[in-house]
Amino acid sequence: MKEKEFVTELEKTDNRRNSVLILVMVFCVFGLSFLCWFKEEESFSESERRVLEKFPPMSMETILNGNFMEKFEAYSLDQFPFRDEFRGIKALASYGLFQKKDNNDIYIAQGHLSKMEYPMQTKMLDHAATKMEEIYNMYLKDQGSTCYFSIIPDKNYFLAEKNGYLSMDYDELFSYMKEKIHFAEYIDICDFLSLEDYYTTDTHWRQEKITDVAKHLKDVMLNEAMQTDSTEFETKELEFPFYGVYYGQAALPIKPDVLYYLESDILRQCKVTSYDTGKAKETVIYNMEKAKGNDAYEIFLSGTSALQVIENPNVKTKKELIVFRDSFGSSLIPLLADSYSKITVIDIRYVQSRMLGNLVDFQGQDTLFIYSTVILNNSMSLR
Repeated sequence: MKEKEFVTELEKTDNRRNSVLILVMVFCVFGLSFLCWFKEEESFSESERRVLEKFPPMSMETILNGNFMEKFEAYSLDQFPFRDEFRGIKALASYGLFQKKDNNDIYIAQGHLSKMEYPMQTKMLDHAATKMEEIYNMYLKDQGSTCYFSIIPDKNYFLAEKNGYLSMDYDELFSYMKEKIHFAEYIDICDFLSLEDYYTTDTHWRQEKITDVAKHLKDVMLNEAMQTDSTEFETKELEFPFYGVYYGQAALPIKPDVLYYLESDILRQCKVTSYDTGKAKETVIYNMEKAKGNDAYEIFLSGTSALQVIENPNVKTKKELIVFRDSFGSSLIPLLADSYSKITVIDIRYVQSRMLGNLVDFQGQDTLFIYSTVILNNSMSLR
């Protein structure tokens, strides 16, 4: 081939390559834009477990003040075609190609996914302490109640600092809250926990791993001499894989968890009543319908609930307990049910504290405030 013919053929090859690149770019820009505009709007992201932005109202006022474009940008990001696939590519590139230690504060270490919880926010701790003290003063003081307080460390307590991630000073947090909650006896449960007691793809602890935590709480609250015989539990495996809250947020191909729950003859005979609607509704310790939803952890006491009562007709003692809790309590509280005739379960994220006097009879029951460090450090949801 002559030199002139070779150059001509090379130019044709370059032109074809450039044409292909242009066509790909045109498809990416206009094709994805077309899909974005005409695909069905999604209202919820199951992988991220959050509500997605909807198309914002458009008016001359919202256009001129910039609100429309600001909300439209968020809408476009949430409704973008193949969004989860692109999130996965970004996550793999962040961790693998660019060697970043985290992706949107989600990191992976020792086989666990976790989200950084930093820094310690004293204003949030003060808010949580104030809410608990208000409850004590309104309903528990001078009522013959013995109050207890315990803090559940999130798994960053075992994971973050030793793997080079930002971490709160947990000892300072514990000391700060113990000083603030002066009206309750503190029960330290940290020595009974380790990283293996938590799900690898979720923030919560594993019920089958915390029987020693439950026993320690009962030993302190009931006095060891009064403790009933330990319940023998049957370990049951959920038939569905458990994809925890961090699984979708991380957008990484991580192996899901196996979720186990503990059954016993005592738990099967307990009566559970929910008062979320203001009316009594019978429910169950383990709600298997929730296993098919977005968060299988909600099988424990049906997940989030403002007010529930668990009654044990077979217990020897007439002792009653009130528990103020967050979602960690859902899997813990069934393990306390063998030692109390009645446990009243309250989540003040979903009911106003000042309304409790109309819903609960505070007369001489022992009371346990038990919250995770995540909720205490982000406590504005406590009402």
